Order: sequence, then structure tokens, then C-alpha cells
Amino acid sequence: MEPGKDQKIWQVVLAIPPGKVASYGQVAEMAGLGRQARYIGRALGKLPQGHSVPWYRVIRSNGQIAFPEGSEIYQEQVSLLQAEGVEVVNGRVAMSRFRWQ
Repeated sequence: MEPGKDQKIWQVVLAIPPGKVASYGQVAEMAGLGRQARYIGRALGKLPQGHSVPWYRVIRSNGQIAFPEGSEIYQEQVSLLQAEGVEVVNGRVAMSRFRWQ
């Protein structure tokens, strides 16, 4: 576990505004981690209980939800995104409309 690295990632994700999404690669870049997109998911998976980091705003660069379709966490992510006005169609978000920055 790399607390400093994880904290940078969490800070970037906290900055994503409601109704917007960012890709794993975009978060890695903004956290100063270059092309370490795969690490982003691991860092988000380490979030402590009761956190306020909007992990659900981070998706694949093609707009796809990364969790298996139909899983509980997939359903939770879709619900949280839709509650913020992000349209999710067939497990995908239109990055052209909802991508942050």
C-alpha cells in the first residue's frame, strides 16, 4: 500500500464534479502517475469505510462501467451516476457529454 500515492488519487477523484465522469487514465495523469491507470482501481478499492470519495465517477476511457454487468457494485455505480444526471446506456456513458474537463 502506498498511502501518499493513494491520497493523491483520492484528491483527484474528490475534485470530479457531480454529473461528470473521468477515466482511470485521466485520474492517473492528474495525480501525477503517468500511465498507471490500472493502479487507480486498486487505490479506489482501498477506500476506508465511511469515506466521501465519489469512486463511482471513475470509468473506463471508452465510457464503460468496469464492473461485471449485473453485479451488485455495477448496479450501485449505475444508480449513483444516474442520480447525478449521468446517462448510462447499456453499461456505457457518453464520454463526449459527461467527461470532466
